Parts: sequence; structure tokens; C-alpha cells
Amino acid sequence: MTGFLFQITFWLTVPFWGLMIFAPTSALTNRIVSSPLIAVPPLVVYTVLVAAHLPELWATMSSPNLDTLREFLATAWGASAVWAQVIAWDLLIGAWMHREGRRLGLHPLLMGPLLVLTIVLSPFGFGLFLAIRAFCDRPDRATTVVTGQ
Repeated sequence: MTGFLFQITFWLTVPFWGLMIFAPTSALTNRIVSSPLIAVPPLVVYTVLVAAHLPELWATMSSPNLDTLREFLATAWGASAVWAQVIAWDLLIGAWMHREGRRLGLHPLLMGPLLVLTIVLSPFGFGLFLAIRAFCDRPDRATTVVTGQ
């Protein structure tokens, strides 16, 4: 059962990623990814995985140390739970990036690869997006773009 939950976690988020990458300007995409409820599917998997292990989870997370975390991650349910949590957070980050990209007017051919990079290696995709966002959202650039000066 744990193996199945691990496998299904990512696939539960694929429709949302697909909308952001392949239909970024659709009103449906914007409506769906504007809701934090898109993270519910992987969080349901997380809940199922940890429900029977709350004491171990609490012990690991309430006073973490490397050895305890290593033991936690060595269990199938622990690794799968962390995976579900990561997938949920990545999706929320991707949805925020999508909304910010739309606000800034970033082209879908730029945002698509950034979102794919975020799916695969989220810290790199997110970091690169933050750098692009900082450049595009500079006050002096906004004045130049709006007024043509």
C-alpha cells in the first residue's frame, strides 16, 4: 500500500502542472491554480501515510536530529510521507510562480521550462524564477515599461 501511495502522489498533481505549462493563459487554469486546494490530493496521501504513525512522526519532527531523521526516512512510510509533503509544497510554489509570471507578463515559453525545472529540482527552478522576478519587478523597470521612457 505504501508503494502505491508513493507512486500516486506525483500523478495526482500532474493535471495541475499540465494546466500551468500547456494552457497557461486559460481562464480555467487561472481559476484552478489560484486555489490552495490544489495541494489537497498529495496532502490526503500524506495524511493516510502518517495516520498510523503519529507518535513516531511527532518524535522525529518535534526534536529533529540527523540520526533520527535518517531513521525516519529509512522507513517506506516516512520517505513516502516526506515525498507527499514535498510534492504538495512544490505544487503550491509552482502555482504561485504561475500567478506571478502572469502578473509580470512573462511569456509562456519562459514560464513552461521554469515550471518543469521546479517540478524536477524545485530549489533551482524557484531560485531562478525569483531572480527573474526581481529583475522584471524592479520599480525602475516598471516605470520604463509603462511610460516608455
